[in-house]
Amino acid sequence: MNLENILTHIEKLARSETIRLTQHAQQEMVEENITLDEVLQSISNGQILENYPEHKRGSCCLVYGVSHDGRPMHIVCTSGDPILIIITVYEPKAPKWLSPTQRRPR
Repeated sequence: MNLENILTHIEKLARSETIRLTQHAQQEMVEENITLDEVLQSISNGQILENYPEHKRGSCCLVYGVSHDGRPMHIVCTSGDPILIIITVYEPKAPKWLSPTQRRPR
């Protein structure tokens, strides 16, 4: 599946709220004061920054989007399952990220 089709699949699941949040994602959302609405909004206007089709726990990807109030958001989620599993959510910040879409070189 190409990135455009993967993103369409993820957006469809998010729109229908066919989702599950991992405990880790829930913890990150509480710690960073991120709401589920912000996550869903960010997915709806998102783009795939990194794709991990061969991940040991199943295909997943890093989606970048912006919440309704302009907050940049990263969502790591499954990309091939019939239920969208949100693995983690965070606001991309330095020092790990140079910008919301550019990772700092290692």
